Amino acid sequence: MARIDAVTLRHLRALRAVTGSGSLTAAAAELGLTPPAVHGQLRALEDLMGAALVCRGEHGAFLPTDEGRAVLAAEAQIAIALDGCARRVAALQSGHVGNVSLGVISTGKYFAPRLVADLRRALPEVEVTLRIGNRDAVIQWLQSRALDLAIMGRPPRAPAVLAELIGPHPHVIIAPAGHPLAEADPATPQDLLAETFLAREAGSGTRILMTRLLDRLGEGTPWRMVEMGTNETIKQAVIAGLGIALISQHTVTEELRAGRLVAIRAVGLPIQRSWFLMRREDMALSPAGQRVHDHILAQRGGFLPRLDG
Repeated sequence: MARIDAVTLRHLRALRAVTGSGSLTAAAAELGLTPPAVHGQLRALEDLMGAALVCRGEHGAFLPTDEGRAVLAAEAQIAIALDGCARRVAALQSGHVGNVSLGVISTGKYFAPRLVADLRRALPEVEVTLRIGNRDAVIQWLQSRALDLAIMGRPPRAPAVLAELIGPHPHVIIAPAGHPLAEADPATPQDLLAETFLAREAGSGTRILMTRLLDRLGEGTPWRMVEMGTNETIKQAVIAGLGIALISQHTVTEELRAGRLVAIRAVGLPIQRSWFLMRREDMALSPAGQRVHDHILAQRGGFLPRLDG
């Protein structure tokens, strides 16, 4: 039986370093220890857990076993919990001076850095950490209490959040300059369904929105989709003529303004959505978090990209 009460953070860090780097030597350099010391920590952890936690891969690198992956998952949760604890203690000790973790879905990376720069000018004593990920990642961070605030579209079902409107978030279908549908006024559902759509990964809010739109337009008619990993890849692929895409207008403002891309006109487009500032319902903001929250809302969406700006 595992002796959990004897497991230490040093044991867990040794496992993380060994499986992350693949070798005892690299792990030792990362941890500031000798390889034998790291080996000792790893073997001690395996004894305490009563299971082999690493194995050798094809090229001799250390890989986690199924049991090792279970321990690594617990270590990640412990690291998140300790990080959150450290941030809370710092905020309590220093009043308004503190650290605030702001999560933004990946579509928001086109305005989030500018927003954080503005926050640092307005609140120089507050350290704002920006974390960017897709919708699923931001929701997971909220669930694990790794965020103080989040900016995203549709509020999640869980965890329960308090959501406050920031501003509009239009979505458009883009095509390369000179595309036949660029001249259609408007493009018909049949026109759109005949095209190849370039889309983000499953779990992306834009992917969900695109799927709902095309399913509604097609009423069961199949449509073609190619998955791509980032908005930048999608933009370049559309410019190259590989397909069209439903995308946040905020991600293509510069390209639309410069004429490298065009927004297709069709009934129901653009799709109007909204940006919200969110926080967990069961988590009180620190003084620093409240100041960041209030400053963002006071902007009334002024930091969002605009075609007429």
